[in-house]
Amino acid sequence: MILEEAKKILYEGDAKAATRNAYGERLAELGQINNNIVVLDCDLSKSTMTSIFAKKFPDRFFNLGIAEANMLSIAAGLATMGKIPFVSTFGVFATKRACDQLSTSVAYPGLNVKICATHCGISVGEDGATHQAIEDLGITRSIPGIVVISPSDGTETKKVIDAIVEYKGPCYVRLTRSASPLIFNDNYKFEIGKGVKIYDGSSSTIITAGFTTHICMNVVKELEKEDIQVDLINMSSIKPLDENLIIESAKKTKLVFTVEDHNIIGGLGSAVCELLSEKLPTKVIRIGIKDTFGASGSPEALYKAYGLDKDSILNTIKSYL
Repeated sequence: MILEEAKKILYEGDAKAATRNAYGERLAELGQINNNIVVLDCDLSKSTMTSIFAKKFPDRFFNLGIAEANMLSIAAGLATMGKIPFVSTFGVFATKRACDQLSTSVAYPGLNVKICATHCGISVGEDGATHQAIEDLGITRSIPGIVVISPSDGTETKKVIDAIVEYKGPCYVRLTRSASPLIFNDNYKFEIGKGVKIYDGSSSTIITAGFTTHICMNVVKELEKEDIQVDLINMSSIKPLDENLIIESAKKTKLVFTVEDHNIIGGLGSAVCELLSEKLPTKVIRIGIKDTFGASGSPEALYKAYGLDKDSILNTIKSYL
């Protein structure tokens, strides 16, 4: 059953947007308000959508070429001078190629750098395994001091960017290439460390974030047709988690499913398991990329092949109920 409070924040319509587009738009808007915002990119601004900022504020935009590690180091230096650096590239490059600088130069001194990585998950599609970040949440979660967020639609992305500008410290925001349906309207409020329960039920809990959230909403609607009521939680704040919300739901339903476009090792599912194993031992089924690499294909074909489409998720959940 959809919660009354959730009805106030849900979008009504069929518009779609890629979270990378929403990021680029909001970043340019904030650039007009805050002169300390600077943007760094590695020759991918047309793909990461930082090109919107670059056109408006060329003196505050820096193209570092194909040098991701160098970009993180420069961003760290700018942060020490009071600037708010937003660095963008594909998720695979931000978290793997520049991992040392992300950890040592940014996180260790706790600098105010915002890493907004695009093209994450297998929803990247045809670019294939080498460009599909499926380990990025695991990498960033394990580095001390970094806030990790995976917004679920364009509206939430803009709210996330607003939040991290005000937050003092390193943040990693996971963005997608493909467009997805808008879930939230402008009444929605994002808060670091908080999740949002959209549906209420007692048979099980579904916790999701990012590109899979709109798919899980359709799964819940299908379950309701069979009179199966579940809790659906949008947990875009991967680190820190909304521990109280998760524990409260798990205590009620006693069965939790996590759904994510990420390796089932290290991501949202792991975070939920770590929490519940310590504070409320509960059976958790992790639905995601099962410790394998991605492949080239349309996002729709890949989601079906990797068990992340609506029917696959629905069948997995029903098999455990």
